[in-house]
Amino acid sequence: MKKPLVLLSAFLLINFANVAEIAAAEDPLALSAINPKVGPVGGQPAEGSKQSVKDLDYQVKYQRAFESVIWATPALDIYNFIKANNAVGAQSNDIVAFSKPGTQVLEALTANNQVPYTTGYSDLSAEPAVLVVPAASDVASFFGQVVGTWQTTVADVGPPGLDKGKGGKYLLLPPGYKKPVPKGYYVIHTGSNIVYFAFRALPGPKSDLAKAAQYVRDGVKLYPLSQAANPPEQKFIDPSPQQMRFPTLPAYNLSTFETLHKIINSEPVLPRDKVMMDMLASIGIEKGKPFNPDAKSKQAMEAAVVDAYQYMLQTNAQPQAKYKVWEGKNYYTIIWPDSNSEFNFDYPGRLGYTERALTYFQVTFFPKKWDSARPINAYITPKFDKAGNPLLAGKTYKVTIPKSVPARNFWAVNMYDDATGAFIYNPLVRAGLSSFDRKTMKLNSDDSVTIYIGPKAPDGLESNWIPTEGKKPFVLIRIYGAEEAYYNRSFVLDDFELVE
Repeated sequence: MKKPLVLLSAFLLINFANVAEIAAAEDPLALSAINPKVGPVGGQPAEGSKQSVKDLDYQVKYQRAFESVIWATPALDIYNFIKANNAVGAQSNDIVAFSKPGTQVLEALTANNQVPYTTGYSDLSAEPAVLVVPAASDVASFFGQVVGTWQTTVADVGPPGLDKGKGGKYLLLPPGYKKPVPKGYYVIHTGSNIVYFAFRALPGPKSDLAKAAQYVRDGVKLYPLSQAANPPEQKFIDPSPQQMRFPTLPAYNLSTFETLHKIINSEPVLPRDKVMMDMLASIGIEKGKPFNPDAKSKQAMEAAVVDAYQYMLQTNAQPQAKYKVWEGKNYYTIIWPDSNSEFNFDYPGRLGYTERALTYFQVTFFPKKWDSARPINAYITPKFDKAGNPLLAGKTYKVTIPKSVPARNFWAVNMYDDATGAFIYNPLVRAGLSSFDRKTMKLNSDDSVTIYIGPKAPDGLESNWIPTEGKKPFVLIRIYGAEEAYYNRSFVLDDFELVE
């Protein structure tokens, strides 16, 4: 009678062992102590797992190079602007003052071609600098920003800025400056050793571009603080008469990392960026050390910078729904501030450097604060045509601009090469059309105007045509001095339509 009990006991022991093995597989920590077959928990990938790439060292270099381009995009923009200043002969504290609006040789991201630019930079590593801005008048007024190396605005100037249109002297201080600060200045703690500014001189109601250009030369100055008692004669460079190329565009090759090395060695390391410093070190970019990458690092960097460009280009081609301007239309705002309505993307718990890169990939120089509901100026782009398709190279499109546009100053339709974000070189040297061109364009019977973009002008409508020269178009519509009808969306633009 005992034999069945023995068999039953053996059966139960075997099955409990099986249950234990199954349980150990599902929750190894729970039973490992009583089942030594399980062995140590973790410590290696699952059995059968294989290395996914052949060369892990190359993979690490590639990944870190890719992330460094995304992270550094706004600073790379600024250093490329400095290179452009140097290319036309301007150094620190010189001023590049265009006397005419930009044409195709102004190679910059989404520039405008309606009013001239004034730009310059100052290296504050040796001492602070003084930037003098003239007061707004009937002749002209300034509109623009002073930014640090990371392109975060340190001062708006002109009527929306600190001087409120009254003009004055901005004292630009480098990081860690501790000497007494003299009175009579708008004091700006820049946080970086390099500052750059880009202004537009908007002509007054009874003025013109020539008078606005003279307004700049008469009133703008940039000099070291040590020369404040006796400021030197200001050096101005005007690229307009000779149509000098102003090359600010990123190269997206190995030189990107050479520039990044220069930035790292010129600026203080911010606490938020310490992790990135370790990542940069793995590809040969370190503070105080020369940039001399080996062949594998160069290969990884050259591949990563191209992929980073493609990532930003392709991501921006599909903007988020929250940026749509009008329901039922295919227009999006191109201004993408952070959740604080600023543009530094520096939050208490994280640095949104991917959001930051996508913003600065297509636009540069933002105000310190941005009121998305009631912006001073509106910047909108048609990412798709009326049928919902992307605008394509080699095709012709049209859009009709009503007679009345809620623009206190002016409206403009600008055309860029989608691949570069810069003006398209074309025989007409035409980068866009605006309300200033209405007198030379053919108007419709209701005084609206239809603008065409494409490789060829429609018959008899060359005056209304912006050439694309076979490039994929990137269109930007500006409304300078936006008014209530834009804010409350009672003003609506019809979508771009495919003509052929």
